[in-house]
Amino acid sequence: MRTLFDSSLALIALVVLSPLFLLIAVAIFIDSPGNPFYRASRAGLEGRLFGMWKFRTMIKNAASLGPPITGNRDPRVLRIGHFLRRTKLDELPQFVNVVLGQMSLVGPRPEAPEIVAHYTQEQRRILSVKPGMTGKVQLDTGDESLKFPVGAQAGDYYIQHMMEGKLLSDLNYLSARNFTSDMRILFATATFVLRSFVRK
Repeated sequence: MRTLFDSSLALIALVVLSPLFLLIAVAIFIDSPGNPFYRASRAGLEGRLFGMWKFRTMIKNAASLGPPITGNRDPRVLRIGHFLRRTKLDELPQFVNVVLGQMSLVGPRPEAPEIVAHYTQEQRRILSVKPGMTGKVQLDTGDESLKFPVGAQAGDYYIQHMMEGKLLSDLNYLSARNFTSDMRILFATATFVLRSFVRK
């Protein structure tokens, strides 16, 4: 039932938001010519890898020019990229992943395989469900790059200081997960996105 609800709502969102998709794609191309979409490897259900779609917020070939986790004041981030990250609009292409059954609308934060490799056995319980486009952790995080100390090695700092707290939050979410709680998170996400347009 959850999968049918998620995929149906995601398909409707893709149709309704298609003009916005086009507008964002054009804005990215103007800022940095090239494919406006970015496909990142993430660990999904049972740890199976899939390509998670996002709008590109960094310069072309950014992955080969720096660490996989974006640090504070990372020069690879585009001007339009800062706006897309702050408003979470860069996440919209993940509706495609939901339609394909690779993600849920609400669920644990999807992580890169190199981060999942550091999970303990208990933390790997996160992989018993599909990752979500949004969730409590995603809402609490905001633009994560701003939370890294300037000059810090983003990957190491994330694993040492941030990963455990996020996983604990997601595990707590799973222990009390139900349709009503997910609806609250979806509503909070929509509110967050709308408010982010007026925040400085």
